[in-house]
Amino acid sequence: MIQNVEFKIPTLEDKELFVSYLKKYPSRSCDRTFANIYLWAKHYRVEYAVVNEVILFRVQGEDACSFAYPVGEPNKIKEIFDYLLEQCETPFMLYSVTKEQFEQLDAWYPEQFEIEFDEDIADYVYEREKLSTLAGKKLHSKRNHINRFKAEHENWSYEPITEDTYEECFQMSLKWREENEMEEDEEKRYELAVTQNALRLMKELDLMGGALRVDGEIVAFTIGEAINEDTFVVHIEKAFAGIQGAYPMINQQFVIHECQAYRYINREEDMGVEGLRRAKQSYRPVFMIEKGRVRRKRS
Repeated sequence: MIQNVEFKIPTLEDKELFVSYLKKYPSRSCDRTFANIYLWAKHYRVEYAVVNEVILFRVQGEDACSFAYPVGEPNKIKEIFDYLLEQCETPFMLYSVTKEQFEQLDAWYPEQFEIEFDEDIADYVYEREKLSTLAGKKLHSKRNHINRFKAEHENWSYEPITEDTYEECFQMSLKWREENEMEEDEEKRYELAVTQNALRLMKELDLMGGALRVDGEIVAFTIGEAINEDTFVVHIEKAFAGIQGAYPMINQQFVIHECQAYRYINREEDMGVEGLRRAKQSYRPVFMIEKGRVRRKRS
């Protein structure tokens, strides 16, 4: 019988526990990595508990029993849901639920729940080969941007991020902040804090990164990690907007040098930002990972 569930905030010491579960129950969703959970937990007020051999995530402070879809063996998850539905005194809600997860939930509780998908949080997933070669008419403009970058900056180079370049990337992120006037945008400010913490903890979080230099100065960098055996997720990408082609260049170079072992590249969501949405769509995703909020149907 489930009882006395104790939640806590994820810490670095929890990494081994999380990784063991996430490897056993893999996903292509960008939400399902320890680094992403740990780096964003404070902002989204996420805490977790291990219950019935399942990792259960809860969001603090909402006017509902709000949870992510648990990580664990399906029959154990069903027992968790039975428990939560009995215990919750406020409306029961699940966030960032994929189609496959909802199908499982609906099979357990037919016609009891409904899902509202949110296109702002859908993950863009691309074929690694296409991001490497940018072949075809539909990606012609990307090749043009890269060719212009190479023509204007003959003295450019790519390199993996190492302990020797953490500080340079950190300083570049500070300059990027000054360029982007983000003081009034809390979400962007925290996103930059996540970027800087990811740089500071790259080794501890098993993250990989790549940096682009022009005339010896870092002008762009990116950070990501493997989600599963065939998919790599790019969590962070920063480039100086004034350097034409820096974004497509770091995108391509990172995939060429660091992601050849993977079939798919997950470049996360667009968060409803129109410019970011156009940019992600322009790379022609091979599929989207749709996610939404699940609520009980009204009587």
